[in-house]
Amino acid sequence: MQLSVIILNYNVRYFLEQCVLSVQEAIGKLDAEIIVIDNNSTDDSCLMMQERFPLVKLIQNKENFGFPKGNNIGVFEAKGKYICILNPDTVVAEDTFAKILAFAEGQNNYGIIGCKLIDGTGSFLPESKRGVPTPWVAFTKIFGLYKAFPNWKLFNQYYAQHINENETGKVEILVGAFMFMQRDFYLELGGFDEDCFMYADDIDLSYRALQKQKSNYYFHETTVIHYKGESTVKDEKYMNRFQEAMNFFYQKHFKKSWFFTFFIKIGIVLFSFIKMFQGKPKTKSAPETYIFYSSNEILSEKLPSILKNKVRFFDFKKEKMVNSCLVLRAGKTEIILDNQYVSFKKCIKIIETLKDKNITFKIFPKNSNFIIGSDSRNDRGQIIKIE
Repeated sequence: MQLSVIILNYNVRYFLEQCVLSVQEAIGKLDAEIIVIDNNSTDDSCLMMQERFPLVKLIQNKENFGFPKGNNIGVFEAKGKYICILNPDTVVAEDTFAKILAFAEGQNNYGIIGCKLIDGTGSFLPESKRGVPTPWVAFTKIFGLYKAFPNWKLFNQYYAQHINENETGKVEILVGAFMFMQRDFYLELGGFDEDCFMYADDIDLSYRALQKQKSNYYFHETTVIHYKGESTVKDEKYMNRFQEAMNFFYQKHFKKSWFFTFFIKIGIVLFSFIKMFQGKPKTKSAPETYIFYSSNEILSEKLPSILKNKVRFFDFKKEKMVNSCLVLRAGKTEIILDNQYVSFKKCIKIIETLKDKNITFKIFPKNSNFIIGSDSRNDRGQIIKIE
């Protein structure tokens, strides 16, 4: 078998359904399998998988083993020469794996390959490519020096800013939302460290690949949506977890850094101080205009009552998406993309191309009963049921 796609799920039933659907489309012409590991979810993730994807291998853990062990269980069961560790809150294009496979087979001595990730608003996710977070590099990240001096090598290493987001090249650290490699190499590394704290497992695996004298690559020629979630909210809890992750990494691979410990304590105090004065988050305003990009006229008639607002219907066979939307950029607009008629690759392209603070996006996955998306990388997204 050529490829095994490993998806570890925990209580994201609707994102998982969309993810598996997109992966199925992407492996249709490949000798590949999907393995879903569920870490004892309390929603109906497993029931959904059994009913909608009965041929997909489903492993149901009786407890939440965490990210490292859950993925290790999946890789152990995999039969592919290559594996891809994939988050359930992602959407891949129909040609994502074909492109990654072609790139991998053209490289010598590679370790792990990542790809270009965007959030649900179309914005590039800088963690797609990173440098080794030495104490100094972590310091530049915590205090935002990489933003203030993006062209200075001294400050721009955390997010590997020496490589443009639209440029393929060698990087040191990749993100666990999408990691592609040979299964034998994963096993040679011993998989993810099951003693790892949150935020450090992908850093640790990437770094151990470098220690094996391998080259890790950021591959920009395919784009994947990663909706992210609440764990990205930059508050005191986030800072404490970041400190735990970095301490784990330093204790395993370097000497314990008192420099880092001291400055991250300052960072925690700073973030807490800012949060205290920010108050409650602002209520999000509803879109002024909804655009339904489809050929489903029956559903277009139902959506106004579901969304409690007017919906402008554009038949994808008759209208040009970009031109239609540019006319309506004044005011807050939400674009709903019907995957029955618009491929995942086209959905991703539209979201990436039309990214704008006044435009939000949702996808209506084919043969489903919900619309899904995210207006911010700092929340878990929104699901609208279609009854």
